[in-house]
Amino acid sequence: MVLAIRYPNMARVSCNLSKALVSSSPIFNPILARGFHNRGPLRMEYEEEKKILDDITGNRMTMNDIQSLQKLRNIGISAHIDSGKTTFTERVLYYTGRIKAIHEVRGRDKVGAKMDSMELEREKGITIQSAATYCSWDKESTSYQFNLIDTPGHIDFTIEVERALRVLDGAVLVVCAVSGVQSQTVTVDNQMRRYNVPRVTFINKMDRMGSNPFKVIQQLNSKLKIPAAAVQIPIGLEADLKGVVDIIKMEAVYNKGDSGEILEKTPIPVELLDLAKEKRQVLIETLADCDEEMAEIFLEEKEPTVKELQDAIRRATIARKFSPVLMGSALANTGIQPVLDAIVDYLPNPSEVLNTALDVAKDEAKVNLIPSVQDPFVGLAFKLEEGKYGQLTYIRVYQGRLRKGSFITNVQNGKKVKVSRLVRMHSEEMEDVDEVGSGEICATFGIDCASGNTFTDGSVKYSMSSMFVPDAVVSLSITPKSKDSTANFSKALNRFQKEDPTFRVKYDSESKQTVISGMGELHLEIYVERMKREYNVDCVTGKPQVAYRESITIPANFDYTHKKQSGGAGQFGRVAGTLSPIEGKDSKENTFETTIIGGVIPEKFLAACHKGFEEACENGPLIGHKVINVDMLINDGAIHAVDSNELAFKTATIAAFRHAFKNAQPVILEPIMNVSVTSPNEFQGNVISLLNKLQAVIQDTENNGDDFVLKAECPLSSMFGFVTSLRASTQGKGEFTLEFSHYAPTMPNVQKELIQEYEKKHAKN
Repeated sequence: MVLAIRYPNMARVSCNLSKALVSSSPIFNPILARGFHNRGPLRMEYEEEKKILDDITGNRMTMNDIQSLQKLRNIGISAHIDSGKTTFTERVLYYTGRIKAIHEVRGRDKVGAKMDSMELEREKGITIQSAATYCSWDKESTSYQFNLIDTPGHIDFTIEVERALRVLDGAVLVVCAVSGVQSQTVTVDNQMRRYNVPRVTFINKMDRMGSNPFKVIQQLNSKLKIPAAAVQIPIGLEADLKGVVDIIKMEAVYNKGDSGEILEKTPIPVELLDLAKEKRQVLIETLADCDEEMAEIFLEEKEPTVKELQDAIRRATIARKFSPVLMGSALANTGIQPVLDAIVDYLPNPSEVLNTALDVAKDEAKVNLIPSVQDPFVGLAFKLEEGKYGQLTYIRVYQGRLRKGSFITNVQNGKKVKVSRLVRMHSEEMEDVDEVGSGEICATFGIDCASGNTFTDGSVKYSMSSMFVPDAVVSLSITPKSKDSTANFSKALNRFQKEDPTFRVKYDSESKQTVISGMGELHLEIYVERMKREYNVDCVTGKPQVAYRESITIPANFDYTHKKQSGGAGQFGRVAGTLSPIEGKDSKENTFETTIIGGVIPEKFLAACHKGFEEACENGPLIGHKVINVDMLINDGAIHAVDSNELAFKTATIAAFRHAFKNAQPVILEPIMNVSVTSPNEFQGNVISLLNKLQAVIQDTENNGDDFVLKAECPLSSMFGFVTSLRASTQGKGEFTLEFSHYAPTMPNVQKELIQEYEKKHAKN
């Protein structure tokens, strides 16, 4: 199998704490070691998918398969941090009868939200790990089964969103009615597009002061570039929120009872009738741009029926051309049940989503999977957890069925394992089952595998494309305080690496330190805290540093001969060519090319040259960091009949690379971050002054009532400790997020200092 590694250009950092570092040591990328092949999902336009899906449904599936899948929805809840995802999910579980009482997210009632089962989640009031559950919702005397995953909103835990969306068929995008589309909302939108996930949008916190749902819908259209229109309007706003008006059925819906469990439907209040008609017309016009059948009705100037409107919304939503927008307040128990109806009405069941695999036995030919229990089993292990009964492996079944006691094969390593226990998850609780069918999500114990491994029943060798794994940017050097804790320290690091593909561990032989790397300061602080709580290991962490990159600015030729003679056969290899910068590319890839004519260098030696080039790029000549955007062309060379071998050409390539690199006007690149600061208006001058001191370039300022949002670009090296400065400047009321933007050359004096520091450190060792 050919495994392709992506050099991500969207590594992200979020700084809500003051102590963390971006490592100065090259970090091992363990994507290959974990069975990830970052080729990304195989994408196509929905019109092409629809033809294949119609053929599969019409010719490859039984009526029993179709009927059972029509009642199944695999749904993720995603949003920017603090938009109310977990509060929303808590209400969903309550209204579906899955839990008997509603609890607070922060656990002040000493219980906490069901889906935030980790003690740290309840203490900090944020979701750290995605949690899976299942529930059923009755609509028009039909019971629908939901597999639900509540995902984190914090950028540091973005891998949890990645792997959830990789295996889900639809999503609910939760947006704050006051803050609107925020930085992580954009990130989640990109993730949904990456995995072709249709969504319905829920505007939450309508009871908050400053809520404006129609401004949020405008932002959905302009910032996310997806046609979106309201299917509801609110009855009252802020503290006066009483319910919503369904503009499809043209009726008012109120939540009554102690916890909003009773729905009361009445005629629309007279004062809202004109607004309801206006927004209904906007909905029809928006759909006419996305759906052909609705366009015909609109052009004929007919009034669409309720069913015609619902069918058009469903078609456009599943085709990823439209998102219906609902609204309410999860905390005020308002407007949640209509979202459950919308999930049934507008989001796809597993038979309406095309999933593809690669047939390893046939040169990775693309295979369309059939969500039928009659076909061979194919499942993807998308999440691992260490449970009290051993490793808990979450599996999405794409084809066939998985039975307790059956044997399944790991396609990545060919190992055959027995499914000794099969469960459905309800947060940290589990329910034993004997079998699960196509389209379902389950978990099992006792299977040694990695995230992203594909399992089959052994009759086929299909491999699913895995999720996108961002590059780790923030790192810490870490040492246990006590030598007695070394065994538990190693055990914890091994477990965390296996569970989380964005958590990396490397031993730096120069500094004799263990370096952990992750997506952000909070990400790593959580793991340090988990070591203390779960493994009783207190750790000392290192000081902040920045993960620089190295590159070149002009081409440089090389002609290098490697000779070594030490008795018997020696080593000989000569390579010649050009080292050039790659211009105008957003990616951080390096390329290797050869134009050897007449077999001057045999193919097996050229393969060794390629390995040497990749190895040289891992540790740059200037300060030992990764090299990016460099092209190496070998167009000439020479061999010796006896002394030439792979090692000689690999060594020659590394030496040639290093010589040419220093002649190509090398530069050190530093990460430039997109900074988004939110603060009350009275502190706007303080924030601008603070950012100017940090060499930030202010891009945009947006005023939202009492608050403002300032967007800027700033070197990451200036941002350490920013959280403390911001709190001091805004009386603790300011918040900010960081997102990687691009690499840019450092100032010449900074580059000189970094090189001197590296050479000094290197001389000591």
